[in-house]
Amino acid sequence: MKIASIETVSVRIPLRPERRMISALGKHDVSEFVLVRLTTDDGIVGAGEATVTARWSGETVWGAHAIIENMFAPVVVGCDPHDIETIGARMDAVAVGNWFAKAAIEMACWDVSGKAAGRPVYELLGGAVRPLTIRNRFSLGAYEPKIAHERAQQLVAAGFQTIKVKVGTDPSEDVARVKAVREAIGGDTELTIDANGGWSFEHAAACLSQLTECNVALVEQPLARGDYTETKRLRDEFGIRVLADESCFDQVHVRELIERKCCDAITLYPGKQGGIAKARIMAAQAGQHDIPCTIGSNLEWDVGAAAMMHFVVSTPNVQIEKIPGDCLGPSYHEFSVVHEPLLIDGPFTTLPKSPGLGVDVDWDLVSEHAVDG
Repeated sequence: MKIASIETVSVRIPLRPERRMISALGKHDVSEFVLVRLTTDDGIVGAGEATVTARWSGETVWGAHAIIENMFAPVVVGCDPHDIETIGARMDAVAVGNWFAKAAIEMACWDVSGKAAGRPVYELLGGAVRPLTIRNRFSLGAYEPKIAHERAQQLVAAGFQTIKVKVGTDPSEDVARVKAVREAIGGDTELTIDANGGWSFEHAAACLSQLTECNVALVEQPLARGDYTETKRLRDEFGIRVLADESCFDQVHVRELIERKCCDAITLYPGKQGGIAKARIMAAQAGQHDIPCTIGSNLEWDVGAAAMMHFVVSTPNVQIEKIPGDCLGPSYHEFSVVHEPLLIDGPFTTLPKSPGLGVDVDWDLVSEHAVDG
């Protein structure tokens, strides 16, 4: 089996009004991502998704479309899609970064490999180490306190046991929002916060000193990505448990986080890490130092979310039982790009046992909502 062709389609889907996101990075009302259609020489079609967000990874639909079709496709067409390591090395050789674009091609390779074998991807990765239905936390946007309070109550009523609140905006608003959510969810529901790197040390210190009674379980990416020194200082001075996200894209970042002792856990996911295979290597690397990992989200559609689910259920050190993550992206959007969407019921997401990634892209629908890439 060889890769015969790789095509891209840039697509635009609005978020549902009640789930539009606000964070330290700004507002996210519409998702513009790139879908990859990979065809093998024996006619098997696989799908991948580049969940690009310029303010988060620096990638755009225009850049992802161009680099996939003009740089990555030429070096991987003709390769065996089972040879994930070679395909990854070829893409890395022609461009640094571009994590989500590379991950989209890798997803499509796993998809066709699973379809060819008649097996779901998690079986190709060694089998499931946890149930195919997982419990998620909910990421609550940086809404004004009254709205945050109301939505947090609704989420607890819907069965969520962990609520993550976006902070990293105005410090006084951050404090008011977190306190409002804690009041809404009571003392038994776990509360975490995520600054998306939006705090300075001074702002973080001011906020954390006022949130001691809120019993915050984890502080995700409190300071700018790569600021290991000040993150360690913040962790030491305030006794917080830090979840690293934007500071961790590759194996060097994992090593630095561990050696500098500036995190208690790491968020990984296939898009950010450049593929499922690399994310699994990083999870194992962290596990060797007793650092648990969880799953993050860039508000993926069903293709990207399915890849995340295969990673989660097959990777021992993605300890979602202790640190719930996010595989809810499709439910944030007004419609799905696949014929049978992933089953998302309140806090639970279920991965099907179908071959490949387990989702079948509706390419006609995708064409109807395509935008210029």
